[in-house]
Formats: sequence, structure tokens, C-alpha cells
Amino acid sequence: MKKSTPYLLFLMLIFISLSANSQNDTILSKFQIVNGDTIPFVDLPESVVSNLTGNPDSKEAARIARLIRNVKKVYPYAKLAGIRFKEANVELSNAKTKRDKRQILNGIEDEINNKYGKELKNLTITQGKILIKLIDRETGNSSYDIVKEMKGMFVAFFYQNFARFWGYDLRSKYDGAGEDKEIETIVLLIQSGGL
Repeated sequence: MKKSTPYLLFLMLIFISLSANSQNDTILSKFQIVNGDTIPFVDLPESVVSNLTGNPDSKEAARIARLIRNVKKVYPYAKLAGIRFKEANVELSNAKTKRDKRQILNGIEDEINNKYGKELKNLTITQGKILIKLIDRETGNSSYDIVKEMKGMFVAFFYQNFARFWGYDLRSKYDGAGEDKEIETIVLLIQSGGL
């Protein structure tokens, strides 16, 4: 009996390895035929290549770290503004009278003030400027144009002058390929999960 034990153990190991290999280890992939050759290809997630890092001891690295922190703080508000702007346009298109439109706009304004008023009042001037630009990025309209469309030209003019007093410009446009290139890179990194 003792002589057959190694033999049985050997047979069990072979049986286990054969049963493990007999499982379906098929991997499906896309392929393309080019000049008679079959070439597999894989869709990879989009990645963002950036040069936002610099010398860790430099002032530039500190500036970029502040910019990243500021964008990460205000970007969720800009996304919410973009979503709420689209919803408001749908609601306003369904309104029948000017009174209905005014009630919808006042309701939206109250909702925003109740949910985000305290947080938005605590933003720094730099964060506010970034938020204005990101709202333009998300909605396709400057903050001035949004206020003008929703509240009228007089209110937009008043808000613009008040904003100017504090160093803001509601007419700021977002230029992701130009002056706002670093902000665009940070936003893309946030969207891809890199930050």
C-alpha cells in the first residue's frame, strides 16, 4: 500500500491540473484583418498626459498645488450649475406665462441659496474666478449671459458692476486651449480619476 501512495498522489496532481486547465480560459478580444494578418486590438481608457508637476521645492509647484486645490473645490459646483442650467431651460420652456417663469427662477434661486449659499460665500476670490470660468465651460454661456437670460439685462448689469467691485468679471470666457489650459488639464485629470 505504501508503494502505491506516491503513485496515487501523482495521479491526483495530474487530475487536478487537467481539471484546472480544462476550465474555459477563453479571452474574447476585438481584432482587425490587415493585409491578410489578424491583428488583435484592445480599447484602452483615455489618459491625460500633463506637465503639471515641477520641481517639488519651487514656487511653481506650490502655485500648481494651489490651483489643483482650488479647481477641485469649485469644479463640483460648476458641474451642478451646468446640470441645473439645462434643467432650468427645460422648465422655462414649459412655462406658459411670465409669472410662471418668474416663479420658476425665484424657486431655483432660493434652492441654490439654501443648498450652497454658505459654501459659495466662503470661496476665495481666486476660487470665485475659477468658478466663473468653469461655469462657462459647463454651460457654454458666461455667468453674465446666464443672469441676463434668466433675470434680465438690468439685473445682469447690476451684478456685473457689483462683481467688478470685488475683482470678478462675470463676462469671463473659458479658454481651455489658451489661458485656461492648466485648469482644463486639472479638470480632465479629475474626470479621469487621476486626481
